[in-house]
Amino acid sequence: MKALSKEYALFISLITLGIFILYEDRLAQTNIGNIVGFLILFAVIVYTSLAVAHHAELLAEKFGEPYGTLILTMSAVTVEVMIIAIMMLHAHNPVLARDTIYSAIMLDINALLGVAAIIGGLKFGEQPYNIDSSNSYLSMLLVAIGLAMVMPHLIDASHHTAYMWFIVVIFILLYMVFTKIQLKNHKYFFEYRTEESESCETHCSTYINGWYHSFLLLVYILLIGFMSEILAVFMEHSLEYLELPLALGAVGVALISASPELIVAFRAALKNSMQTVINIALGASLATVLLTVPSVIIISYFAGLELNLALTSMQSMLLGLTLLVSIVNFNDGETNMLEGFLHFILFIVFAFVLFL
Repeated sequence: MKALSKEYALFISLITLGIFILYEDRLAQTNIGNIVGFLILFAVIVYTSLAVAHHAELLAEKFGEPYGTLILTMSAVTVEVMIIAIMMLHAHNPVLARDTIYSAIMLDINALLGVAAIIGGLKFGEQPYNIDSSNSYLSMLLVAIGLAMVMPHLIDASHHTAYMWFIVVIFILLYMVFTKIQLKNHKYFFEYRTEESESCETHCSTYINGWYHSFLLLVYILLIGFMSEILAVFMEHSLEYLELPLALGAVGVALISASPELIVAFRAALKNSMQTVINIALGASLATVLLTVPSVIIISYFAGLELNLALTSMQSMLLGLTLLVSIVNFNDGETNMLEGFLHFILFIVFAFVLFL
């Protein structure tokens, strides 16, 4: 109970949720009310996401790599799927899932990994990691993105539904196989051991209560889902009132789901743990594609919603460039400030073209 009393994010999110349940309709009737409601909810959701990061980080410390980052990425993808499903059912936007997946990949690889490499490069110069992990992630990403977001351009409309269900089966199979490889067969691909990490394994995690942190992690994810349902209403009205691109809504969803990963990755970079950053950035991108795509296909089918996962020309160009630069940069087992800067520039371009 003493530890629970310090969970300020829990109490703030519960109070916020209660207030907005009572006053949602009244705020949604005015433009200013929509903007204020959106800003408050967005801030509370991000703050709650930091609590998700905290508990996921402790679980990562307890169970070690790659289990820790797998817990974190699964938490983030769960939040992402929940928000996408809520907003799809509310706004009926056929490209929301595509734009969110695309935004999440650009955030994870270019913003998260780019800034982490810059931070680590400034402090340590070069930061080592296991090259087998980056090769594994990038090869899987190329296949997954190509099948789900490029191939639909080439599939005849009459076979589109059959192909989408084929993707569901293939992606579930791919994720199961990759997870087995990551956790059992080739677990060492996703580890980079140092004397400090090896000595820590024997005593660092003994005081961490796994059940307590797992329970709170689940509670926070559910609270984010409930608040996101209300946020969807305010977000749609606010973007229309301010005449901003609707794609910013997808970026907002991606930012909310990625915020725990951003915090953990930056902390890892400052601790010279680039392997954790690689696992988070590339692992989250892969999980986003392999888990979010089947989820939105199933949701859209049973809800009778139109779904378009095919990338636009601009998205294909930037995503292809991101993967190409990643293949070149992550082929030597070390990151540096220049590599991080290149990815961050790609993120700046991504943000700029949203307004064109």
